[in-house]
Amino acid sequence: MSAKVHIIDDDEAIRDALSWLLQSRGVESTTWSSAKGFLDAWEQAEADFQGCLLLDIRMDGMSGLELFDLLQGRGLALPVIFLTGHGDVPMAVSALKKGAFDFVEKPFNDNELVNRVIEAMDTDARNQAKQAINASVQSRLNTLTTRERQIMDLILEGKFNKVIADDLQISMRTVEVHRAHLFEKMGVRTAVELAQLLKP
Repeated sequence: MSAKVHIIDDDEAIRDALSWLLQSRGVESTTWSSAKGFLDAWEQAEADFQGCLLLDIRMDGMSGLELFDLLQGRGLALPVIFLTGHGDVPMAVSALKKGAFDFVEKPFNDNELVNRVIEAMDTDARNQAKQAINASVQSRLNTLTTRERQIMDLILEGKFNKVIADDLQISMRTVEVHRAHLFEKMGVRTAVELAQLLKP
């Protein structure tokens, strides 16, 4: 599924206006008339949702804040921008402290809102790329044998082959063979590259 802005608002006129505004800047969006409707769809296809949420803080039924809290509890990674009325600012600030990307007060400046939405989508794209890299690295780590992992840990401590051989009471040649195998599996050529790949 391509990245898009998920507009969640129970006011049809606002949904249409936001959708048109984003389209005028070349930003793809989809609209939801209720928090519950979005939640049901997200639960079915969680991994496919990319982009950001443009979420009205006050709605009939489940409020935007209630949806946000639910999604946070279930590990939502998408950036969330709240649309708020003036009286909702304290609630929006509270949501920011919980991890919301931003809040925009109504009436809002069209260009400023779209700029923030684009920033949120860029943030999500970077997060998605980082997650893909982390998953790839973890997949490679899972292919290592116990001995290769032991040697990798000692390499990351900065120890030379001879010291590793002494520590593990194996020959230096055996260390060299395991080292070559683990470098190949991890897709690196040097200890420095290995350390860079595995840094948090």
